[in-house]
Amino acid sequence: AAGYNYSYSAGVLVGNWNEDVCLEEGLLKDFLHKRERGELLIQKSRSLKNNLLKKIPLSISKDGFVHFGDTVMLVNPDNNKSPMENYPAVCGNLSLAVLPDEVAVHTADSLQASCGVSAIKSMNPVGRNTFRILSVEGNSMGEPIRFGQNFGLGATGGFADQMLYLGSDHKSFMRFAKKSYLQQVFLTDELSYLTCWQATFLDPQLRLEYEGFPVPANSKLLITHCHTNRGLAVPRNYWISSYFGKEYEVICHTYLDSHKAEEDKNYWIIVTGNPSDEESTMFDRPKPLSEETREHPSEETRDREMKFMQEHKME
Repeated sequence: AAGYNYSYSAGVLVGNWNEDVCLEEGLLKDFLHKRERGELLIQKSRSLKNNLLKKIPLSISKDGFVHFGDTVMLVNPDNNKSPMENYPAVCGNLSLAVLPDEVAVHTADSLQASCGVSAIKSMNPVGRNTFRILSVEGNSMGEPIRFGQNFGLGATGGFADQMLYLGSDHKSFMRFAKKSYLQQVFLTDELSYLTCWQATFLDPQLRLEYEGFPVPANSKLLITHCHTNRGLAVPRNYWISSYFGKEYEVICHTYLDSHKAEEDKNYWIIVTGNPSDEESTMFDRPKPLSEETREHPSEETRDREMKFMQEHKME
């Protein structure tokens, strides 16, 4: 054997080569089968993300009220204070949104039960931040909800065949908000008294008078959790790092000022669709000018009106 140089290349069949070939063929077949059925992890995660970020049309309110069955956005409005006054809290409008588990975003093809919620800066209605007003007491769809009346908030995440319900429960050693350590808010697949909410009139002095009146859309109000009697809130100074970026913690806690009135952390607006523009919401619609503004318009107002007139003149 002296003088011979034995070497093996990648093409030389060594050992259990037949078993290795069969294994590779089996893996390839399994891969192709899963790809055809959309069962690959990358396909599942793409499906979930596509639905969460899919545009969702909001319901249009013809009478100015919120109704059972409406698809809406829940917005915690900006308090119009400067960043210095708000510090360390974030400024701007924030919408309530579904917060899927980080692992679920990469592995699941649908929303998972016991999902979280957060407040996000996006004001565009998509699968993540749109909710449906649900009847929990047998009320007919299309009826206006009233102050002091129980209702549910359902999130589909952009999926047509599933729904999770916004809920909360008393804080315990095992169950609390991760950042503020206050009462947690979550999404569950079980409809119960823990998922019941009420709209409360903003002014505490007029609250009893407005009990039983229809809830106006696109106006500030409070959303109270029935079981714990605490208000849905965005503290704005606790942020969460999620798959979608920097977002803000949502909790159940009633913040009261020195006059025993709720603070703006508890303020919400139930936003409906814009009847004059399907792509936008009533939140985007310019507010009507007050009489004082009409009499003494600012330069900014005059410029806005001029631009509006020019655009419509061109049309």
